[in-house]
Formats: sequence, C-alpha cells, structure tokens
Amino acid sequence: MKRLLFVTLCLCLAGSAAQAKTLKWMDGPPGLPDGSKFAVVTGDPTKEGKFVIRAKFPAGYAVPAHHHPTEERVAVLSGRLGYGMSDKLDKAKAKTLTAGHHVVMKADMNHWVFARSPTTVQVTGNGPFQIAYVDPKDDPRTK
Repeated sequence: MKRLLFVTLCLCLAGSAAQAKTLKWMDGPPGLPDGSKFAVVTGDPTKEGKFVIRAKFPAGYAVPAHHHPTEERVAVLSGRLGYGMSDKLDKAKAKTLTAGHHVVMKADMNHWVFARSPTTVQVTGNGPFQIAYVDPKDDPRTK
C-alpha cells in the first residue's frame, strides 16, 4: 500500500512538472500593468467558463486597486505576494501570502496586489476575465 501511494505521488508530481514545462509564457494581458508574464493552464480566460492561469511578477510589481465581476482564487506558487482589500493600494496595511497559501477575492470586491519578491501565482476563476480599476487613471489600457 505504501509503495502504491508513493508511485501515485511520484506520477502526480511528474505530471505537474511536465505541465509546468509545457506552459506557453507570454506578456501579461493589456488590463495588467507592463512587466508580468502569464500562461494559460486550462480553459480560456477570454471566454465563458472556468479557467486557470499562472502569472509571474518581478519584485515590486503592483496591480492597483481593482475588482472583477466574478470571484477569483489566487494561490502563491513561489515568492511573496502582498495584498489587501480596499480602494487604494497601501503596502503598510498589506497582508502577505507565501508559497502554498491562497486568498479568495470575492466578486466586485476592491483589492490590490504587489510582489514583495519575484512571485508566481495561480489564478482560478470564471471567464470571461474582466478587470475594473477603482481609479481609471490606474488602468494601463488607457495609457
């Protein structure tokens, strides 16, 4: 039984590693500030239905206060992610997530994030992905 459990675990880990190697990384979408990279794991964030993406942020990268019309689950795969739920990014009041931890951002809840170190996250949500900034001046699509 222990051997079977060990073999199953090894196969799962090998599958995860293989999937990570085959992800196609590209520049972040226009709704996010420049500097991020992302890859689609499953689904299509531009269409209706469940999707999973991964995003890489360099140290200091920030997404100002915004919200989405649907709930999203943000899990940290590596690094340290600062976050908060308010109408303005405030690093002094930020909570921090590290690898293995996650937060759920409820639909229409204003929130923000920033990378305290190079950080990779996995975001699970329902598409189509939409982002609305609290302050329209923060929206990179208008610059």
